[in-house]
Amino acid sequence: MKEDSSSQSMSRQLFETYVALDNWHTFRLRLFIEGIFVGIFGGLCISLFRFLLGEAEALRIYAYNAFLIPAVAKENFIPLCLWAAALVVTGFLLYRMCLYAPMAGGSGIPQVKGVILGLYKMKWFRILWVKIIAGALGIGAGLSLGREGPSIQIGAVAGQGISRLLGRTRMEERYLITSGASAGLAAAFNAPLAGMMFALEELHRNFSGAVLLPTMTSAITATIVTHFFFGRSTSFHFLNLVPMPAEHLGLVVLIAISAGFAGIIFNYGLLHTGSFYNLPFFKNQYVKILFALFSACLLGFFLPQVLGGGNTLVDQLAAGRFTSLSFLVLLLVGKYVFTLISYGCGVPGGFFLPLLVVGALLGSVEAHVLVSLELINEVYTPNIIIIGMVSLFAASVRSPITGTLLILEMTGDFGHLMALALGSAVAYITAELLKGEPIYDALLKKSLSAKPDRACEEERNIVEVPIGSGSLLEGKKIRDVPRMKQTIIIDLKRHGESVIPDPDIRLQADDFLYILTASKNAAALKQLGEEPAPVKRGRKA
Repeated sequence: MKEDSSSQSMSRQLFETYVALDNWHTFRLRLFIEGIFVGIFGGLCISLFRFLLGEAEALRIYAYNAFLIPAVAKENFIPLCLWAAALVVTGFLLYRMCLYAPMAGGSGIPQVKGVILGLYKMKWFRILWVKIIAGALGIGAGLSLGREGPSIQIGAVAGQGISRLLGRTRMEERYLITSGASAGLAAAFNAPLAGMMFALEELHRNFSGAVLLPTMTSAITATIVTHFFFGRSTSFHFLNLVPMPAEHLGLVVLIAISAGFAGIIFNYGLLHTGSFYNLPFFKNQYVKILFALFSACLLGFFLPQVLGGGNTLVDQLAAGRFTSLSFLVLLLVGKYVFTLISYGCGVPGGFFLPLLVVGALLGSVEAHVLVSLELINEVYTPNIIIIGMVSLFAASVRSPITGTLLILEMTGDFGHLMALALGSAVAYITAELLKGEPIYDALLKKSLSAKPDRACEEERNIVEVPIGSGSLLEGKKIRDVPRMKQTIIIDLKRHGESVIPDPDIRLQADDFLYILTASKNAAALKQLGEEPAPVKRGRKA
């Protein structure tokens, strides 16, 4: 009986998808309108998350400055014991929430990528409230995690919630999840352009009109909502930025190359921090969470700058608050190691912002060296800092356009666009030459291999495959498209119009194939539309 019900549901899904594909212009207009509602709902949820997170961090800073540090200095350890007890309770709450909603753990971005590919299912409401509460608790307690990963997943499940409430098809739901993720990043950093580009460049991996319209409207709408609560101020405050002169662009290249190597190291640490937490001491996740929380407690006395996401630390670096090279190196190593400890314990929270902070610290160290060698004037130190940020992001995440737009919007100064774009491109190429894998792709693969029970690879979905210029599929007849089991081509869109996918039709760049397939084939099918065709060599004379 259950199989008959599932079969009927799938048949209804396919019928409604065919109708949507057949009425393409109406379908895109509907997505545009739905993107507004996703932006409003996601913006409100993320505003609540940002408010709770801000209050939790303010409480932690007040507790240290007003009670803990003065009391310990007077050898009064009662406040410290009370704080330790609060951390034990916080750790238990985080542990229980991680068990209740395991898909809410960590950054959330690999999970969203998996859902868009049809490899995962998310229980949207459960993840929504767990991500908000647990994210605020963990980051508020001092863990070196960012708000952007949770915000992206919060936005994604908000989009999924809108889809479920409206009874939309799975294909349409994936568009709304992508638009919700766009709203998440936009609302987290007041960066609508970066939010839209991240969703397209990193998550959905194509720029079709069906995904572009709701993604754009949701990002803009979510930003308007957060402006209402938090104002229009940028995430970072870089004052009096002076554009880098052309004669210093060679130094930008060197900084970007070093960031390319640093990105490989950063990714390696994130992917292998589990080896540390597999030690016999860590008997379960509760012990891991307690270790991370008490590490934060200790650092709160000796190196408080590395706690939390790190917005304030970037502003301090830009203002030149730290003049000692050895202390800057200590901050760099401390932030990196504590980010690995925080992320590895598995609580909800991302490494997106800590990654930018590590890049800022790397740039600050390099700027200090360059100034001491009299290779640059001290006035360009903030420029080197932001180049370090965008370069490390491009090397780790492998989304250079998103990184460039994000830093431009977070600093509010577009005068350094050329230097940022150059640094981002060089760091990207360096990481590619070193054969490093994009961090979110690597984390998704690791998650799928570690917990295959969460995957839904045999479920059928309709996948949108864009045909890229110079790709393996361009110029091929539909009959020559490599076949996979459980795969049927059901529609072809060319210049926004439906074309019956006759076997003898040749595919062109900017075509979109719609293929009914098992979820496990989705990533490989998308790759076919992106993979470059082999170069044909002429015969030797």
